[in-house]
Amino acid sequence: MLPVRLCLLAALLCWETAAAQDFRVEPPNWWAGMRDSTLQLLIHGTDAGSLTLTVDAPGVRLAGTHTADSPNYLFADLVIAPDAPAGTVTLTFQRDGRTVRTYPYALRERERTPESYAGFDAADAIYLITPDRFANGDPTNDVVDALRETVVDRSEGYARHGGDLRGITDHLGYIDSMGFTAVWPSPVLENDMHAYSYHGYAITDYYAVDPRFGSLSDYRALADAARERGIKLIQDQVVNHCGSGHWWMEDLPFADWLNHQGEPVITNHRRTTHQDPYAARVDADLLTTGWFVETMPDLNQRNPFVANYLIQNSLWWIETLGLGGVRQDTYPYPDADFLARWSCRIMEEYPNFAIVGEEWAYNPAIVAYWQRGKVNADGYVSCLPSVMDFPIQAALNTALNEDEGWDTGLIKLYEALSNDFQYAAPQDIMVFAENHDMDRLATQLHGDVDLIKMALTYLATVRGIPQFYYGSEVLLDNDEAPGDHGVIRTDMPGGWADDAVSAFTGKGLTADQLGVQDHLRTLLNWRGRHPVVATGNTLHFVPQDGTYVYGRYDDSERVVVVMNKNDRAVTLPPDRYRQLWGASTTATPLDGPAQEIAAGLTVPGRSATVFVLQ
Repeated sequence: MLPVRLCLLAALLCWETAAAQDFRVEPPNWWAGMRDSTLQLLIHGTDAGSLTLTVDAPGVRLAGTHTADSPNYLFADLVIAPDAPAGTVTLTFQRDGRTVRTYPYALRERERTPESYAGFDAADAIYLITPDRFANGDPTNDVVDALRETVVDRSEGYARHGGDLRGITDHLGYIDSMGFTAVWPSPVLENDMHAYSYHGYAITDYYAVDPRFGSLSDYRALADAARERGIKLIQDQVVNHCGSGHWWMEDLPFADWLNHQGEPVITNHRRTTHQDPYAARVDADLLTTGWFVETMPDLNQRNPFVANYLIQNSLWWIETLGLGGVRQDTYPYPDADFLARWSCRIMEEYPNFAIVGEEWAYNPAIVAYWQRGKVNADGYVSCLPSVMDFPIQAALNTALNEDEGWDTGLIKLYEALSNDFQYAAPQDIMVFAENHDMDRLATQLHGDVDLIKMALTYLATVRGIPQFYYGSEVLLDNDEAPGDHGVIRTDMPGGWADDAVSAFTGKGLTADQLGVQDHLRTLLNWRGRHPVVATGNTLHFVPQDGTYVYGRYDDSERVVVVMNKNDRAVTLPPDRYRQLWGASTTATPLDGPAQEIAAGLTVPGRSATVFVLQ
């Protein structure tokens, strides 16, 4: 039998070996000078909960530790003084008075001031990208044997295709030339799932880039290269759920880390229960506690350790990448009080930042509930600057597809915009015609190029922040499979070395594709030179005889947009629109000679014509 001292030494060595193999501290680093002095570390390792922790660094103190239901977790509350210097915080772990591990924790110098984080706004034009389907910049990372899914098959809609972060970085020149000023890639964090992991919304490590998309260095390189061009990088985040392959699923910290832990129940998706004064509690609870799907466990943000973890993770990515915004997925599904705390904490740290929440509802009263400044009947207060304008998206589709009538066609668009009185800040809403979860614009409008151009023109000129989906500019569609996400998120032509057609160079594009691409390029670059489109007032007129007229104006400039669904040209009666003309006498379209307003503006059939008034 070994002596007691040797047994103890052997046990300590075994712990150190196991801990070295599986020892996490998250967040992996932090920064000096953050506005909130508190930081909660999640520490995971074999029997970590039985350890005693001490902290050594100037200006940093340990306020307390917490054990979890699992013996392998320890949560540590640090307080970082405002004047604490950047450097190494030494974490010393002891058992029975003996040091079993020291951990050098980095407290870094901030690269930017909080005020310098300028979020996206109405002056921007956002380009939404599904990274796996945009461009393959590094074919060597297409397959990572250590991960569960190793199939790459471009012919299969739900398989991985090989697009990555470097592919986006390589084509920033194209994005810039098109007039886009912000890029929103869908999530690129690790999705170590058995299948269907390409989309990124089943995160399995909140602090790791999926190696099939690249590395953290690649992510930072994209952020830096975009910033050099004046392009903002928006991160798509998910606080509602994780992926069932997440590392902690094998050893959950608490019995209530997840909602319906151990016995998954799917959400009812009844988002109106947040505002419904008559909603049954069981229905309202199921919305926020139910799992989104069976492979996406629902995180319980009412657990304070979960809430802290998610808030700190968002701050970590903003600080690490110097982000220009966050898009929060499935916004109404997490706990509402948590969402208020989460959004307020971010906006307190970065007062000029931007966050947009996805509330997929077609009733503007439901969407408006979540926006900052909205006075809600139930007293709910949010700090969320922007919401996604699903009501306008639906109205645009309907307005362009329907025949004109008393209550059909363009009147739907007019009436949708007239609901802006419900929003606290309509100029901060994100407008779009499509995204990665719905039919492509070309499919919605049945391939009608004239209507597609009209829709793009509307998005670029209506109030709000315009968002466009990659490939719309070259008429990508999902006609062969309506509603099929794998086809909706199709490959960008030219993103792979052997592609015969390229949206980036124009090789092999049809005349219609080139025409729409040039239309959007001209429109967005023009938009960037005319701030009135982003910041001006709006005035619109009830649609008449198949035309819808609206304008954007301020004290220095006036822009008029005429949407004409008729097959023939139309001349506007000048008297009816006198309020919009102001003192102007001439109007110049983007692609034609100036016209005298007094004679009535003439616009071609099946078009949306933009005029600048003089």
